[in-house]
Amino acid sequence: PIVGGQTPVDIARRAVQAAKLGGHDVVILDTAGRTHIDEPLMVEMADIKKVSSPHEILLVADSLTGQDAVNLAKSFDERVGITGLVLTRMDGDGRGGAALSMRAVTGKPIKLIGTGEKMDGLEEFHPKRIADRILGMGDIISLVEKAAENIDAEQAAAMAKKMQSGKFDLNDLAGQLQQMSKMGGMGGIMGMMPGMGKMKDQMAAAGLDDKMFGRQLAIISSMTKAERANPDILKHSRKKRIAAGSGTDAAEINKLLKMHRGMADMMK
Repeated sequence: PIVGGQTPVDIARRAVQAAKLGGHDVVILDTAGRTHIDEPLMVEMADIKKVSSPHEILLVADSLTGQDAVNLAKSFDERVGITGLVLTRMDGDGRGGAALSMRAVTGKPIKLIGTGEKMDGLEEFHPKRIADRILGMGDIISLVEKAAENIDAEQAAAMAKKMQSGKFDLNDLAGQLQQMSKMGGMGGIMGMMPGMGKMKDQMAAAGLDDKMFGRQLAIISSMTKAERANPDILKHSRKKRIAAGSGTDAAEINKLLKMHRGMADMMK
């Protein structure tokens, strides 16, 4: 429960006590974010450490902030003695060059990386794989692991059989888009493929990004079962209704249908 007037230090002390009474093995104390060195907050951090006696002190840093993140990591380590680093936004275009600098400055290991905003966007840190990403060589091993985690073998076999028969409707396209989203989206997938860094940037400049896939899924979700199964029935009045329901316009619906036709023709 929230108790009025308590400081972050009081809350940390109470959280540890409550965990002991409740028989919990793990307590995670998420402190206020800091983008620059703030003396009062650093004192608060040291006090929280004193009352909680943590086994791990992990600094969560944005991998795209460059030198600022390096300075922050150095200051945190000097004041509270961090045990490791967690780097977020490792799916970004900066490729995480700050990772090497923070590791060198603090001497502390990078334990986890964030590659998305969902629960499955937290990964174990593998030095060689990240070095390959920084050098633009991709990360095929992580891509294969993501595929194994997110693609159901039976569903994939059923989809392959359906495609071989020349059948590919908008339900199938939605399934493909959802699978891509689970694997980190277009940006995440291309970031792990060797030599695809420049193409990823070009696609983003052309508007072919994960937001576009989100809009396409919204369009398909706004269709009736009959429309998803037979896109040929989509005339002006139906497209107008779908555009209103999905927050898009007729032009985006036509792009989606053109993409679907192209994919369907390839499978005939």
